[in-house]
Amino acid sequence: MGRLWRTVRMALVPMLLTGLLVGVGEAARAEEDSYVALGDSYASGVGTRSYHERECYRSPLGYPALVGEELGARLDLRACSGARVADVLDSQLDGMGAATDYVTVTVGGNDAGFAEVLTACARPWPYTCAEEIAEARAVITGALPAKLDMLYRAIAERAPQATVVAVGYPRLFNGQVCNLVAQITPEQQAELNATADLLAQVIANRAAAHGFAFADPREAFNGHAVCDSDEWINGLSYPILESYHPNQRGYALGYAPLVTASLAAGVPGAS
Repeated sequence: MGRLWRTVRMALVPMLLTGLLVGVGEAARAEEDSYVALGDSYASGVGTRSYHERECYRSPLGYPALVGEELGARLDLRACSGARVADVLDSQLDGMGAATDYVTVTVGGNDAGFAEVLTACARPWPYTCAEEIAEARAVITGALPAKLDMLYRAIAERAPQATVVAVGYPRLFNGQVCNLVAQITPEQQAELNATADLLAQVIANRAAAHGFAFADPREAFNGHAVCDSDEWINGLSYPILESYHPNQRGYALGYAPLVTASLAAGVPGAS
């Protein structure tokens, strides 16, 4: 009888240990925070030259991946290059729910037509981009606030317990001209930076109205603009998609610490 019990015990112990380890692993996964990243190319990670796929250009080196790793959270990267507010509303919110812990959203630049404005500003003399900049500013102060309100309400409804951070855009330029192909003048650079400031103000105001935090990268990128000795933003690049987006250092040193701190310090948003 004693020999039989020892045989049964030797067979049961590994099974019990395996079950215990599986249970611990499942519990750990169940406790892992959920993080959904929404938005455009600045959220998908364009500029890093490293992508999971070439449809939305989602990168393992963009700020959402780095933030998710730092927080120990399970990342659902929904952001897509080229997205506008309507695109986020239409196709990026399905990953959120009552169990979502963190949400970040970077959007608004494409609504203002920043890519088209930069293209216009990069044209050679005698062309100017004053008209395009004026149109962008009109969108930012006119149509964009209502669009952001609609999006932020939808996020709060979908993920009522989540800490939500609206993430902004850096100023791109330092007033120098260092690219022979895209000679954006110092005057145009100043206007473009002022437009980025206007966009930051609108995003911050609308985020605050919905109880969301605002992660503002402008100060972090000071001294690291296009033409600075330590660039965190690509100038005119090949492929063209990479142009005027953060590079790997920009996401890792500029965005990731800022967004991580904002999420860690934030409180659940509510509209």
